[in-house]
Amino acid sequence: MRLVWLTLEAGVRAGLSKGVWVLLLFGTLSVEAELPALIPREVLFGNQERFSPKISPDGTKLGYLAAHEGVMSVWVKTLGNEAADQVVVQDPQASVMDFFWQADGEHLLYLKDHDGNQNWHIFQTHLPSKNTRDLTAFIGVRAQLIGVNEAFPDQILVTMNLRDRGVSDVYRINLQHGGVLLDTENVGDVVNWVVDATFQVRGAMAGLEDGSTEVRVRNDGRSVWRRVLRWGASEGPGALHGFTADSKGLFIATSLEANATRLLEVDVATGNRKVIVEDPTQDVAGVMVNPATRQLEAVQIAKLRDEWVVLDGSIQAHFDELKRVRNADFLVSNRDRSGRFWVVSYQGADTGGAHYLYDKQTRRSSLLFFVRPAMDKVTLSAVKPVSFTARDGILLQGYLTLPPGVESKNLPTVVVVHAGPWARDSFLMSNEAQWLANRGYAVLQVNYRGSAGFGKAHLLAGDKEWGGKMLDDLVDAKNWAVKEGLADTRRVGIYGASYGGYAVLAALAFAPHEFACGVDLFGPSNLSTLVKSVPERFRLTRAMFERRIGNPESESDFLKSRSPLFKADRITKPLMIAQGALASQTEVEETKDLVAAIKKRGGFVDAMVFEDEATGFSKMTTALKFYGACEQFLAKHLGGRSAPAK
Repeated sequence: MRLVWLTLEAGVRAGLSKGVWVLLLFGTLSVEAELPALIPREVLFGNQERFSPKISPDGTKLGYLAAHEGVMSVWVKTLGNEAADQVVVQDPQASVMDFFWQADGEHLLYLKDHDGNQNWHIFQTHLPSKNTRDLTAFIGVRAQLIGVNEAFPDQILVTMNLRDRGVSDVYRINLQHGGVLLDTENVGDVVNWVVDATFQVRGAMAGLEDGSTEVRVRNDGRSVWRRVLRWGASEGPGALHGFTADSKGLFIATSLEANATRLLEVDVATGNRKVIVEDPTQDVAGVMVNPATRQLEAVQIAKLRDEWVVLDGSIQAHFDELKRVRNADFLVSNRDRSGRFWVVSYQGADTGGAHYLYDKQTRRSSLLFFVRPAMDKVTLSAVKPVSFTARDGILLQGYLTLPPGVESKNLPTVVVVHAGPWARDSFLMSNEAQWLANRGYAVLQVNYRGSAGFGKAHLLAGDKEWGGKMLDDLVDAKNWAVKEGLADTRRVGIYGASYGGYAVLAALAFAPHEFACGVDLFGPSNLSTLVKSVPERFRLTRAMFERRIGNPESESDFLKSRSPLFKADRITKPLMIAQGALASQTEVEETKDLVAAIKKRGGFVDAMVFEDEATGFSKMTTALKFYGACEQFLAKHLGGRSAPAK
């Protein structure tokens, strides 16, 4: 549909007085003069130029992913050599998803599908000769690499749904002659496997019919599986982080008998548990294990800024050095065989992503490359963690991004709602937050109840609260910004994708006087349809949806009451919707029904339907078209800046 912008009269119909409308128009002019230059949308939303660097086992070469002739390919450079980087893996028909160095340093293993069908195969390329073969050459099968071990350089362990398309078993592949052997059969409920120091599959995580999780172990590759730990659906999913160096213990992340996910070491023979790292409110997010010794070195806690709990004192000084390199959270992503060289990835909310090579011997870091070089040449906005209390006393945490160069007072503001909803905002670069701040808006991201990472009490507080208390949290976030003097209460919009898109629709339908406008990207409007859309083969996901959102059979009236589609007559504030024509027919029709119902009541809705997209932006040209139109929409309704739409 063509874009239609508000006239003065339309602004009045949308609920803005003529005085406010004039304020929007003329208030923008004075602010614009003080803000830095508009950052081109191509810079903010362009593809990563280079990413996923991996050092070779001998520490002499670096591989990474970058585009070549329009497809993602593997490049290799010789460290310390200024010679041009070389493309070593490239397929004109499909992009490489990920790659790994083989232990001999002469082969690369990489994942690639065919024509985007997501049936990933594992390929092997001999770098000197460029000879390549498909190690998992089975039609209709999806493969994933799950295990490598330098002590077993000629083998890898992969999962494939070869025996049964609905179940992934573990296979052992010989890298010399390409032989494929079934190693471990999945009984049907295993979702994750772990391998011990002897390169045997000895740990498994299973999802049961009732939504609970079971961790199983066995003595060796031929023994019977037995349960070592189990927790209910209310505990969250948890994670396996591998065996101890002696293979006698298993590291398990779970919130069992605690509020937040903590890291346990479980004795696989006795079941005895020992707490390694815990925090009362924040979840354990990851671990750092020495690949050579298999010793646990550090544990990551997902606070508003990532916190590493160092367990191996010998690396503390190195972590202290790494913290000084950039104002960003860091991760040691890989290292060479000797352990001298670390590849360290930095990501920050107000800085572009960067990768460094750290030399433990000299304690010096050298820049490998920026993920988006153009991003590090523009003025980005400062981001700070914030927290406040919801109306019922729950602590809400999030991030505030303020436009540079202007006073942080009575600003046009956008509440950006993260997707999921069982995910979270974190101190990582949000291209959308930086885009909006550059256009003159204060941007508030809030980890509303139901968000992950803040303990199970916070997560479970969102159960069956879609359009209820989860929406209250967003309204409370807006009111906090207004009370702090940051936001102009008449110029606060709400923006989100997926669940965030649903939240936008819910806000305009169920709290119609709280936000001046809304932008919905691919958000569902009918909760019954959403839950029913989960295929039967994903029964565990379906069970989780029913538990956290509602059962469309037994709670149909409740779900209808929380579905914006049936309250469209209450949506009177300006709304922009982005939808993909390739989404399910039901989704497309319900979006059309929603738009028609809003227009029938005289509401303003601008719908953009993209013929070659489904439920997200897969093409940069489409995304740029949307962002161009969206900033025009927001400028008209909130008074920020905009660059011409293309």
